[in-house]
Amino acid sequence: MAVKQVTDKKGKQDAFDIRNEVFVLEQKVDPALEWDEFDALDSTVMFVDYDEDGTALATGRFRALPAYGKVERICARKIARKIGSGRRIIEAIEQEARIQNVTLLKLGAQTTAIPFYEKLGYEVCSDIFMDAGIEHKDMQKKLI
Repeated sequence: MAVKQVTDKKGKQDAFDIRNEVFVLEQKVDPALEWDEFDALDSTVMFVDYDEDGTALATGRFRALPAYGKVERICARKIARKIGSGRRIIEAIEQEARIQNVTLLKLGAQTTAIPFYEKLGYEVCSDIFMDAGIEHKDMQKKLI
């Protein structure tokens, strides 16, 4: 398995396909809320974790903002959960953040995913809020 930073049309489509499968079809997120202007920006860095056979397993994206880095759209197909794909995506994003000299990462975690992020060193820093009809909390991590 290998995480790749995707910049070509096929790689981005792999990321979009995973997000559609997980967020839109499985979690019933309105497509109008899932797709945004950041998907088209060159400054948005997208990652996909691929299986040895080329199957796209998990995805996530990273945006460097003036005060911190934003970790977004982290998701894994059902077949890729509990096998490290999500962790590999987060590790790739953290490595990219370090390359861009970003020292603080923030994300909006679905409340059911908080234990996953806590294992990776993220800490809750907000109360519950609703995003796309799903309970979330903001989390952050200082990179060393």
